[in-house]
Amino acid sequence: MPDSGYPWPIETTRLDNGLRVVVSEDRTAPAVAVNLWYDVGSRHEPAGQTGFAHLFEHLMFEGSVNVAKTEHMKLIQGSGGSLNATTNPDRTNYFETVPAEHLELALWLEADRMGGLVPALTQHTLDNQRDVVKNERRQRYENVPYGDAWLRLLPLLYPPGHPYHHATIGSMADLNAADLATFQAFHQTYYAPDNAVLTVVGDATAAEVFALAQRYFGAIPARGDIPAAPDGHTVARTGRPAVETVTAEVPAARVYVAHRTHPFGSPGYDVATVAATVLGSGRGSRLYQRLADGERLAQPDLVGAYGVDLAHAPAPVIATATARPGVGAQRLAAGVAEVVDELATVPVTATELDRAKALLSTAWWRQMATVDGRADALGRYATQFGDPAKTADRLPGWLSVTAGQIAELAADLLTPTDRVTLTYLPEETS
Repeated sequence: MPDSGYPWPIETTRLDNGLRVVVSEDRTAPAVAVNLWYDVGSRHEPAGQTGFAHLFEHLMFEGSVNVAKTEHMKLIQGSGGSLNATTNPDRTNYFETVPAEHLELALWLEADRMGGLVPALTQHTLDNQRDVVKNERRQRYENVPYGDAWLRLLPLLYPPGHPYHHATIGSMADLNAADLATFQAFHQTYYAPDNAVLTVVGDATAAEVFALAQRYFGAIPARGDIPAAPDGHTVARTGRPAVETVTAEVPAARVYVAHRTHPFGSPGYDVATVAATVLGSGRGSRLYQRLADGERLAQPDLVGAYGVDLAHAPAPVIATATARPGVGAQRLAAGVAEVVDELATVPVTATELDRAKALLSTAWWRQMATVDGRADALGRYATQFGDPAKTADRLPGWLSVTAGQIAELAADLLTPTDRVTLTYLPEETS
């Protein structure tokens, strides 16, 4: 397998209604992955409509004109396939992997819910899924130790009015206040062929996929005037750190240290990705070596660093550590900050750099080893950068990063004066 690049064929077309179709044929197994990216996420949500994109991730499985509630899942799973959907600040995607002979079924199902959800959407369905989202918020964010960290970090990283200021789970008040007509209008605005990319990877020819896409999606009318998301690429530096301390029902003190860097897909974010890997990926990372193995401040399995791949604003790099018994939060936070600061002053060694690039290469090829992983990557680059072939840029971008670039990024962006620190303290027990 090559060291970098994208070694599979890519063919594209655009239907008259604006739907972009991407196909990558791979005959090694009789399976196909279907992935539909809609260019709508929480960053697109107008004031008063937070959480709408995520709620529609649920509603899109609740039936459409020709498919009854839960039938989409039953048909795919009954055909030997798997399926799911995800929402993030940048997009919503729906995907299934099926035996190749069921490609037509998967495309028909996706087309039916793109063009036929609104007529089938009822008040009962809406109310039911609102309750599901409320339960999800409780289970994933509110009733889990440290579960609301991302909800707290976003407002610290991005100011009010910024498109990344709020999380995809949204506001329960907004979801409760909106009526059925408001939700129908949201779907009609964003779930349109000219706001979507359909990607098929696997045991199918481009000609076959293009013909099926035309058959099932071609009659769905274009929206034509899809509102652009607010621009979030510029975040003013305040020159002072942002700090929040939370006392909660958690088993130990935990610290998150976060910095805004560059948008995903940019050369600067490639540097940030490698820097985060040096900083906090695995036992050979600086955070582990210093805080878990060396000074023994942090629990070994609860220390690390990572970037969050946001494409339309300075994306964050986050370092985190959870205290060992008897270690105070203030000392832990100081330890994390020291390791982050040293990226600017203690040069990354050749060994550290090689290790980081090896880890990233392994993760990249692990994704590329599956048809569904490739379909998601091609859909992302077609949606966010206008060209699925730019998928091939990512691994070479990481491999080209130098130790000097990491030091420059750290000195410029990972600074104490522009740092976000979120600390969790355990509640006092009597």
